[in-house]
Amino acid sequence: MNYTNEAIELLKKLISTPSISSKENATANILTTYVESKGVKAHRIKNNVWAFNKGFTEGKPTILLNSHHDTVQPNPGYTRDPFAPTIENGVLYGLGSNDAGASLVSLLATFLTLNEQLDLPYNLIWAASAEEETTGDNGIGLLISQLPRIDFGIVGEPSKMEMAIAEKGLFVLDCTTHGTSGHAAREEGVNAFYKALDDIEWFRSYKFTKISDVLGPVKMTVTQINSGVQSNVVPKECKFVVDVRVNELYKNQQVLETIRQNVSCDLVPRNMKMSSSGISLEHPIITRGIALGRPYYGSPTTSDKALMNFETLKMGPGDSARSHTADEYILLSEIKDGIALYVDFLKELKL
Repeated sequence: MNYTNEAIELLKKLISTPSISSKENATANILTTYVESKGVKAHRIKNNVWAFNKGFTEGKPTILLNSHHDTVQPNPGYTRDPFAPTIENGVLYGLGSNDAGASLVSLLATFLTLNEQLDLPYNLIWAASAEEETTGDNGIGLLISQLPRIDFGIVGEPSKMEMAIAEKGLFVLDCTTHGTSGHAAREEGVNAFYKALDDIEWFRSYKFTKISDVLGPVKMTVTQINSGVQSNVVPKECKFVVDVRVNELYKNQQVLETIRQNVSCDLVPRNMKMSSSGISLEHPIITRGIALGRPYYGSPTTSDKALMNFETLKMGPGDSARSHTADEYILLSEIKDGIALYVDFLKELKL
């Protein structure tokens, strides 16, 4: 059976149902009902939903087909109703259509297509995760804790069905330098802002030595700064924020330790969970993709892939450049082609 039309109708229903990150209960209900209407038992914890294929057999390698059903808040620049799915000239508009609803329904259609094949050389688990956009505690980490051992995963995110074989890790630093306040007209105090300048210059100029072929160098960017209480007072404190993107050749903790050794400010990392990841070009799924003519690249953006402790490929219909933008959209042809490509990837795959 061809599930393309059903996938599009399901996506329209998801778009019309608000699922802002951590508030996805209604879309979890929709997904549960749809899966069970196909004669497949749906499992659920919080707002995460998953299902096992009919021929699931202990001892076979297991592949996870995962995407998320939460969205960000609508971009204020929307000229359309973000929750009104509208099709015009083969284009479906609506919040979450591209990121990552198209991937979610395409992976589900792929799962249902292969579900009838009892002789698959692997097991399949389809999973819709919550709280991806906010890296919440009740998202993919909670879901994976309920699953059996996973050998490999496909993470559905808009990539034009190109293979993201690596993904940069991410952590954010809240930095504070301390000085002593004094009157700006006299030689009083220790200027915390000037102390911060030395550290900011280090963040701007330091180069980590290991450069990835697909992700490039580790990148550190100062993105916010705040200091001072009034124009004639030497500031006793300066706060600034650093965005750190880590390639797959480093662990987040390694990069953090190098930073600590080279700056004088107080450092508080917000979240160290979003690790970098990579998969070998020799992996069977990658060689399969190359045989199908799919290009590969390193992704600068993060996803639930960062929280998985097994090898993963990030790939899905749509374009990352549309994510979180006003009047978000997906081409219907991208869904159709995405399902066909997912099936082609998997139907002859041997792990």
